[in-house]
Amino acid sequence: MKITWQKNDAKEVTLKNFLLRQGVSQRLYGKIKKGYGTVYLDGVKTAVPVLLPKKVELTLELPPDPPEEHVAPSFAPITILYEDEHWIVVDKPAGLTSVPGPSNQTDTLVNRVKGYLITKKDGTQTPRIITRLDRYTSGVVLFAKHSFGQTLLAKQKAMLDKRYLALVFGKVTPEHGLIEEPLGRLADSFCYGVVSDGKPAKTEYWVKGHAHETSLVAVKLHTGRTHQIRVHFSANGHPLLGDKLYGGSQELIARQALHAQKLDFIDPFTAKKMTFEAPLPPDMQTLIEHLGL
Repeated sequence: MKITWQKNDAKEVTLKNFLLRQGVSQRLYGKIKKGYGTVYLDGVKTAVPVLLPKKVELTLELPPDPPEEHVAPSFAPITILYEDEHWIVVDKPAGLTSVPGPSNQTDTLVNRVKGYLITKKDGTQTPRIITRLDRYTSGVVLFAKHSFGQTLLAKQKAMLDKRYLALVFGKVTPEHGLIEEPLGRLADSFCYGVVSDGKPAKTEYWVKGHAHETSLVAVKLHTGRTHQIRVHFSANGHPLLGDKLYGGSQELIARQALHAQKLDFIDPFTAKKMTFEAPLPPDMQTLIEHLGL
């Protein structure tokens, strides 16, 4: 893996200070200083530490992350929305678990992305999931191909713009609103709920239409609490259709009617805005058409 930066400022600076400004951690710089990876200045390999001149192209070459042997590859198909040397964006189907857990160690989205990378001989076998979704939520999921990318995005995680579409029971009012109620795990339960000593949570929504005791809402997450959208709407009397865990009827759809439609973020390597969208899956598209929304 190679990352290149162009230094164009007017003063000299140490390699350490420059790399720290780019998001390299103190720990990673310590490893680089001890010989982990290679530093090039204008294409020429250089010793570390070094004082950088006023203008220079700096390339940092890092070895691939060691493979996580406990994560088995799955070669089941996946839908790739985007891929480059740093990122993979996937359209996750409803029903597929995001990460390995006690009930499924071998065929989750993480297992499938690892199998995909092995098949294409990408050079990395350790995909890092950035935006995970509940098992029965469909849509956009972002992976970093290496731990450095994961670290950089973690520093700007609040800047990830995650947008969803949901079908909920009842007529939601007002047409645009914020739900700001603290969330936490309920005692002796797998469920989450609104609790006074919970973590702050903020959900913004826009109503796209009403019909047949159902509202279609667009949702933006300002925080990323477990089951946040499902709990916030259920607590306000509007459970998601199909969400049996939080009181939603399964008469019209067998899973929670929630789709991660769009994701925006600033690529820390290029400073460019990246935007990805996943089309509505057939079950939600059919239901929306059936309801006339």
